[in-house]
Amino acid sequence: MTIINSEEEKFLRRIPWEILILSSVLAVASLLFLNPLTALFIFAGGVFSALSFIWLKQTISRLLLLKNGDSPSWEKGQPPFLKKALRSALALYGIRLVLILGIFFIIIFFFSKKIIAFVAGFSTMIPVFLVEAIIALSKMKKWKT
Repeated sequence: MTIINSEEEKFLRRIPWEILILSSVLAVASLLFLNPLTALFIFAGGVFSALSFIWLKQTISRLLLLKNGDSPSWEKGQPPFLKKALRSALALYGIRLVLILGIFFIIIFFFSKKIIAFVAGFSTMIPVFLVEAIIALSKMKKWKT
């Protein structure tokens, strides 16, 4: 494992925790101005966002392992079934997208006034990604190769 890969792994392991922490802070801060149900939806959006990120990371990691031929599920020397793996990965991504939309529709249907709170919690990944990108860029010695 190279230094770059270990740094990337650190970032990727840290992101879900940072999403949870930021959504928790926003939920606690919203208790001062809004009701507890809104705070719960903000936190739930953050939890859902962190779980979605972990699921996407695992799916992409498996797909990249299959693409490189380093799949742990096959013995060495046997070729991976790349077309089947790609179809499976696309199906899992489609299921993930349907589940995300399903959660949003359930919240819209039952708690239409709280959808903005859930979206605020779900969107905590954006400032987390922005901060991680700034940290990564600040550690780079050269911006161009």
